[in-house]
Amino acid sequence: MASGLGKVSSKTGNILKKLEFRVVGLPAPQGSKTLTRYGALMESSKKVKPWRQDIIHAALEAYSGKPFDEPVCVSVEFIFPRPKGHYGTGRNSQKLKHSAPRYCTSKSNGDIDKVVRSTLDALSLTSGGCILTDDSLVVCLQALKRYADVYELAGAKINIKTF
Repeated sequence: MASGLGKVSSKTGNILKKLEFRVVGLPAPQGSKTLTRYGALMESSKKVKPWRQDIIHAALEAYSGKPFDEPVCVSVEFIFPRPKGHYGTGRNSQKLKHSAPRYCTSKSNGDIDKVVRSTLDALSLTSGGCILTDDSLVVCLQALKRYADVYELAGAKINIKTF
């Protein structure tokens, strides 16, 4: 479900660019790095690399232009799979319990700032992405963590726009 790049003129005559796309995969927090016995640094979490690859593939499918090289505002909605305990049992196994929360607050899904860090890194050229020349161009950020609705796939909805 990739949307293309839209262009809208602003009052100052600058072109506003907007990009929206959906990533399917399991969002992963970027934690600390581990030093290998050969002196190289590697991610502590084995989930970060697949998540970054999912973002890179979705971004390449959604956008083929030049990377953004100007200040941008990024909005990310992370969608995590629900635990089995959120659903009923027996014939109600496909129904959400009324007590099931909408938003992720469990420690197992990671801190929102660390999930954002792995996502922004995957969007930048320095980490193999194709959207931003560098993640330091992000001057406005909005992030949300929630559980998937019934039959919704885990992943993220990413919106990027220039000023």
